Amino acid sequence: MPAFTYKAVGRDGKAQQGVIEADALDLATRQLRARGLTPLKIVEGDGETESKPPTRQEVLSMTTELSVLLRAGLPLDRALKVLIDMDGQPRMRAVLTDLLKAVKGGKALSAALQPYDDIFGPFYLSMVRAGEASGQLSAVLERLVEHLESAKATRDSIVSALIYPAILLVVAVISVVVMLGFVVPQFETLFNDMGDALPAMTKAVIGAAEFIKAWGIVVGVLVAISVLALQRWAISPSGKSTLDRRLLSLPIAGNIAFEYEMAKFARTVGTLLGNGVSLLKAIQIAIDTVGNVPLKEGLNVLPPAVKAGKRMSVALEEAEMFTPMVIQMTRVGEESGRLDDMMLELASVFEDHVGSGVKRLLTLLEPLLILTMGAVIAVIIISILMGILSVNDLAI
Repeated sequence: MPAFTYKAVGRDGKAQQGVIEADALDLATRQLRARGLTPLKIVEGDGETESKPPTRQEVLSMTTELSVLLRAGLPLDRALKVLIDMDGQPRMRAVLTDLLKAVKGGKALSAALQPYDDIFGPFYLSMVRAGEASGQLSAVLERLVEHLESAKATRDSIVSALIYPAILLVVAVISVVVMLGFVVPQFETLFNDMGDALPAMTKAVIGAAEFIKAWGIVVGVLVAISVLALQRWAISPSGKSTLDRRLLSLPIAGNIAFEYEMAKFARTVGTLLGNGVSLLKAIQIAIDTVGNVPLKEGLNVLPPAVKAGKRMSVALEEAEMFTPMVIQMTRVGEESGRLDDMMLELASVFEDHVGSGVKRLLTLLEPLLILTMGAVIAVIIISILMGILSVNDLAI
């Protein structure tokens, strides 16, 4: 049964709020009045759900459905009403309801989206604004869907590729802790009387096991505190800048990070230019999509350079941190008058490179993790066997 969040005034004049379940909005209103409450506001949802903003997937789904409805010939207000009536997410329905009210009040869709800039972003708003200016909103929304799907596919492929190595790392750490904390201590009583006769490797492993047993909880707490402190430092401006700079300097991962960020920048610039947005505005919006701080600082030379009448390719070359491919493809686009197409082509090339680069990196990383985990466990097992053989030799 649907839930409705309400605000109402009781017979004593005091305001009340809560959640009520009913089959429809009018039935929820009747229930409140039957309780002696005068409803001030009733919205569908349990409050907790509505407090969360829509996810990227929900924004993509809504944009896809809106594009289909507009392409089918429905007017914008009717298309928004259909989306609201569909069985979607409550938090997106709340956004759509506000959009419908604004559109019916005479606002353009881009203006109605402005209060939700933190959800949709400047790129989304600029694309919608360009579609309204050209009278091709449905076609622009289609290209916007393509852009969002491409960005999601690239992001999902990277996340999916990193899941297996992350599982391997966790299993490796747990295996070593279990071996040292629970398995090795079972043999301590057997080795207690050996003294100096124990092999050095066995002594080292037993010492590590005793340390884990005595200080394991303290070490775990210190590690957790260190991780939290590192996370806080990593999201600080200085920490993020330092980490991003070091990431770019890594042999394989640095190239992947560079091409991933530049692919986002190039695809945003190409898509916006192809839909009538000015070059300066497209560059400014595209820079905001770049997450790597040093790259963002390097790209920040573009707006003042373009304002001064300088070519984009010249400004990129003078920044001395962009690859020849970026510079040359930008130059070709400028000289041919097809900068939007060349930016999209550059983005496609870099996205392919990112996919193959991640696979190549994982091809090296996965065997390394497996071999390291196997080597550590093998050392523990061999040390125990050496200790047992030493006990047998003394017994003989």
